[in-house]
Amino acid sequence: MKKILVIDDDVDICLLLSRFLTKNAFSVSTAHSGAKALEILKKETFDLVLCDFRLGDTDGTEILTKIKEINPAIAVIIITGYLDIKIAVKVIKLGAFDYVTKPLFPEEILLTVKKALESLENKNSNEAVRAKLDVTDSDFIFGESSQSKELYRQIDLVAPTSYSVIIYGESGTGKESVAQTIHNKSPRKNKPFIAMDCGSLSKELAGSELFGHEKGSFTGALTSKIGHFELANGGTLFLDEVSNLSYDIQASLLRVLQERKAKRIGGLKEIDLDVRIIVATNENLYDAASKGEFREDLYHRFNEFGINIPSLRERDKDIMAFANHFLKLANKELQKDIKGFSEDVTNSFKNYQWPGNLRELKNVIRRSALLTDEEFVQKKVLPPEIYNFNNSFLEKKQGFMLHQVSSAPNLKNVAHEAEYETITSVLEQVNYNKSKAAKILNIDRKTLYNKMKAFNI
Repeated sequence: MKKILVIDDDVDICLLLSRFLTKNAFSVSTAHSGAKALEILKKETFDLVLCDFRLGDTDGTEILTKIKEINPAIAVIIITGYLDIKIAVKVIKLGAFDYVTKPLFPEEILLTVKKALESLENKNSNEAVRAKLDVTDSDFIFGESSQSKELYRQIDLVAPTSYSVIIYGESGTGKESVAQTIHNKSPRKNKPFIAMDCGSLSKELAGSELFGHEKGSFTGALTSKIGHFELANGGTLFLDEVSNLSYDIQASLLRVLQERKAKRIGGLKEIDLDVRIIVATNENLYDAASKGEFREDLYHRFNEFGINIPSLRERDKDIMAFANHFLKLANKELQKDIKGFSEDVTNSFKNYQWPGNLRELKNVIRRSALLTDEEFVQKKVLPPEIYNFNNSFLEKKQGFMLHQVSSAPNLKNVAHEAEYETITSVLEQVNYNKSKAAKILNIDRKTLYNKMKAFNI
């Protein structure tokens, strides 16, 4: 029986989730604080943690990091409000398997839990436990926008070579999918493709995951472990969020790339390596290297070819192609036959900015498909932030911009526009909590109200 730990400072939610998951044949324990949860995790072994992001004594980012330090192999699902999409993307980068948004639906919780546990069972015991940030389904489709076509042209160009590649892109844009596609189009396609999420590993674990270790080489090394370089030998090693590697690990990585040999931690035998390296980051590695935050020599070793993946909002012509693809996958997962999307839903998708990119789009459609019992997905099953986005935010912004454009361009107009952008950005960050926004903007609430009224926010 799989063991699940539910962490939430709301006693009622803990009780409801415990009862529901117990009825579905899971062994469930609960904790009402982060401190208590960590205490339990140090004493007992669990297969999965279901944790609310906002706890009384900590938050999801901090507790996720500590959970992974105690047990890197455990699957963690974060519960968050939909407006916290940027936070959700962040915890995915830190190693959470997935996130679910409030209000909670039992069927969605159960599906996500089963998917996480199934993923753990299917992983090679020697591979690093990592969250799937991007879409890597075998029937992944490509868009038709000019940005997408240029992306695929670059993939076709570099794939047959042995070049190392840096893939740049926001979280959720499909960096692993691009890396997998490069591998599949290369002469190494019949060899292993091994992926490692550098963002979810501590300094101590990164060396072991990359290079492996021998039994007894450090405290807790109860068995020998094959590293990712060995697993990928002859094929491709994909390092996601590579900028998170510590400086010491960067030095060891550079040495391995130069010598094409590696030793397991605590080992004596050198292993010959033939591995193509593809790395991904949402940071500018050149700037990081210039500032001394990333090894410049390692950057140049990686930078034989660079690919920039456009965000979903930059290729809006592709949104419905991706949406229909994800609906097809959701139909298969849920054993449904939803035909498509209503006109209202299509318009909402095209108008929304998708800060979480493909990951967010996929989750919205999975959730919507779960709630749909008609032939077409209707607006009523979408998160309200999506179908209200155009009406509430864009119309106000467009109205303000039209007012500014009607005037002759001058310094005053530019200043007004910058002020408008700053205020709306801060309000979005704090979920329109005006007290918090005023504090961040260093103005009093009355001034903020007056400015919001003037800008029609």
